[in-house]
Amino acid sequence: MSICSSLARKFPKLTIIGEEDLPSEEVDQELIEDGQWEEILKQPCPSQYRAIKEEDLVVWVDPLDGTKEYTEGLLDNVTVLIGIAYEGKAIAGVINQPYYNYQNNEKRKLREPRNEAKAGPDAVLGRTIWGVLGLGAFGFQLKEVPAGKHIITTTRSHNSKLVTDCITAMNPDDVLRVGGAGNKIIQLIEGKASAYVFASPGCKKWDTCAPEVILHAVGGKLTDIHGNALQYNKEVKHMNSAGVLATLRNYDYYASRVPESVKNALVP
Repeated sequence: MSICSSLARKFPKLTIIGEEDLPSEEVDQELIEDGQWEEILKQPCPSQYRAIKEEDLVVWVDPLDGTKEYTEGLLDNVTVLIGIAYEGKAIAGVINQPYYNYQNNEKRKLREPRNEAKAGPDAVLGRTIWGVLGLGAFGFQLKEVPAGKHIITTTRSHNSKLVTDCITAMNPDDVLRVGGAGNKIIQLIEGKASAYVFASPGCKKWDTCAPEVILHAVGGKLTDIHGNALQYNKEVKHMNSAGVLATLRNYDYYASRVPESVKNALVP
């Protein structure tokens, strides 16, 4: 309610598509965010986007990516995703990790119950990663998996024979099963995994729009399992029915190993 209502109030001509139904009733004023982040406004807008009209933009919102993990207390899997698309292409995005550092925070509180405001590297709860094509991505330290290592991140809660067959064909050194599409892209850009492989329908456009931008802004690539770019115009179907394949580097290595049987089973 807060994200969609705040955006709609400030930018009434936007098309906003969210995982949750948009609020129809009047929203409590406390939920409206009307400020802006001055750090971002200091950055130059890439020239190719300066003439864009508000009504030409589509915003894809997932207010809580990693819901199952959230209910199970795996809070580092949880993200808030806001992606902006123009002419069907994802061009800007925000991944907010509200519980980033929460384990350090819990330990810190146990150590120092009387000093809540203790400064230090583990004292800040939450972070925001954001990016714009042509400008870059910010809020994290870019890191790559060591050369020659093939570490795949995939679904924790939606496993299937197709998913397993596809991963096995890539001969990985390790497989990480975690929740949330936003969280998996963070693993790619922070050097924890080299490919995100999800050979299954199930994730939606609001899961991939923002993360795709962050990945593309640092030279990575995200497609469906066939290698097709995802489309984000307002008329498009919400389901990414042909799965997701994403890497920071060496995309072709993984794409070339997707079995034909998997491709045949996943129709774009």
